[in-house]
Amino acid sequence: MAAPCWRFAARPLWQKISGSVKFSASVKSVVRSVSSTPHTRGAQKPSPVSAASPWVLHGAVCLQRLPVISQDRSPVEQQFMDLMQQMELEKSLLSDHELRLLEDAERMSRKQEADYDSDEEEEYGGQEIVMAQDLEDAWEQKLKQFQPASRTKASDTTDVSSSERCLGDSLVLLVKQDVGSQRLWLLPQLPWEAGETLRQTAERALANLPDAELKAMFLGNAPCGFYKYKFPQNIQTESSVGAKVFFFKAVLSGGGHLPLQKDSIAWVRTDELQDYLKPEYLKQVKRFIMNL
Repeated sequence: MAAPCWRFAARPLWQKISGSVKFSASVKSVVRSVSSTPHTRGAQKPSPVSAASPWVLHGAVCLQRLPVISQDRSPVEQQFMDLMQQMELEKSLLSDHELRLLEDAERMSRKQEADYDSDEEEEYGGQEIVMAQDLEDAWEQKLKQFQPASRTKASDTTDVSSSERCLGDSLVLLVKQDVGSQRLWLLPQLPWEAGETLRQTAERALANLPDAELKAMFLGNAPCGFYKYKFPQNIQTESSVGAKVFFFKAVLSGGGHLPLQKDSIAWVRTDELQDYLKPEYLKQVKRFIMNL
C-alpha cells in the first residue's frame, strides 16, 4: 500500500490536477446520465375508479328475548332432583321446628303418665301453649289458599305478536318485509346509508319498527352472520342485483309495545323458526342464534 501512495506523491503537480479533472468529469457524466432518466420510471399509473357494487348492503338485527322463568324439568332432571332431595333429607340434621315437635310429643306422653307432676306447666306462666303441630296445621291452610301463577297461557300458541308468551323459552323477533312482490318473514333489516356503520343501520332497523318501543342491548360492533340473496328478476338492474345482509346480535332489555298491525311482527321460539323463514335464510340464522 505504501508504493502507490509514494508514486502519487512523486507525480508532478500538473498530473495531479489533470487526474482530478478527469475524475470529476466522469462523476458528472454519471450524474447527468442518472438525472437525465425520465421521472416516470418510479411513478405508478393512476388506477381507474372502481365501479359501484351491484349489491345493496343491509344491516339486520337478531333481537332475542331471553327466558323469564326457569324451563320445565325433563323426566331425567325430575328424577335426579327427587334423589338429591331424598339424600339431603336423610343426611341432614333436625331443624328447630322438628326438635320442637319431638319435645311436644314427649310432653304429651308425660301428661298421660300416672305420676305426672302438673307443676311443670307453671314455667309457662299461665300462657296458652301453642303446639308445633297446631302451627303446621295453620301453615297448611294458608298453603291451600295460595294459587301459583300458571307457567303457560292459552295465548302462547295463538298470539305470537306478544313478547310475554312462552316465558320459559327464548324468543326471536321477526317482521314481515316486502322483497319484490313477495312479503316474507325476516329479521328486522334496512339498507345501509352513507356515513353510518352497519351496526348503526341495524339499530335504525329496530328503531324504525312502527309503534314499537323496544330497548335492546347490542352485543358487539362486529357482525355475527352474513347472508346474500338476489332480487327477483323483475326488479333487478345493472346497479342493483341483490342484497348482502350483515346480522348483529341484540338482547331485549325493556319495552315491548307492539305495532298496530299484529300480523307484521312475531316473537317465535327457535324451534318455530322453520315455520316462518325460508330454508336457506334459516340455515344462516341458525349459525349465530343463541339457544338459551
